[in-house]
Amino acid sequence: MRAEIVVMPEWGGDTSRYEVTLGETFPVGEETWRFADLDMTSANDWHVRVRRVDEDEVMEPPSGHLWKRARLRPYGQLDETQLRSVEAALGHPLPPDYRDWLRRTNGAQPEVEHHIPGAPFSLLPERPLFGMHPTYPPFDLVHAQRVHRDPWFSPEWLVIANPFGGLLVVSASALSGNVYFLHELDLVGPPGPAASAARERKLRAVAWSMGEFLGRLTPKELDDQPPVQMVPPGTFTDPRNYEG
Repeated sequence: MRAEIVVMPEWGGDTSRYEVTLGETFPVGEETWRFADLDMTSANDWHVRVRRVDEDEVMEPPSGHLWKRARLRPYGQLDETQLRSVEAALGHPLPPDYRDWLRRTNGAQPEVEHHIPGAPFSLLPERPLFGMHPTYPPFDLVHAQRVHRDPWFSPEWLVIANPFGGLLVVSASALSGNVYFLHELDLVGPPGPAASAARERKLRAVAWSMGEFLGRLTPKELDDQPPVQMVPPGTFTDPRNYEG
């Protein structure tokens, strides 16, 4: 990872530019500074750390997270006739931002497990972003509404994926392209308008458009996982549960 560092004098003088690799140093007047770390959560969301290096300082290696582009396999494209047939089956138009994405991709399958850092869900190859697949209902957008939306939400919402950990939805009517997530622990309660409204209040935005959602999505690495803790039996469970 390389960056161009621009050093501007406070009171006039020449501006200096340095192209440095993550971890390298560069001069700032009589001081030495370092491109110390980089933390990327998406293609558009990142934090750079530069700091002064003290004399005889032992420099630690960078420890930030470098975002990696999502590895998705689109299923193809949909023409206008196909899009209208999907909308007819749904009973309402597709929201504009999602419609445009669906037109270009017909859904997408992750090559490996993907997540948004900090969000409690994972897209898997067997749990893709839905498209028009009437001959394979588990991946089909229309079928998904009967299975995943209708028991929990009103028709004002459109379920676009059933990832591990919950559901991803967009508004069926709003002009904004917000993508929302509902945790699987909130998929409880009876059907009906009152319970649906309560569940919908627990939706949390994870992106402001499909483009931003895909930009934040990244392959899940082993170092993204929390450390394993080994505990003896009965630490969290009453030993009496194992009796007789």
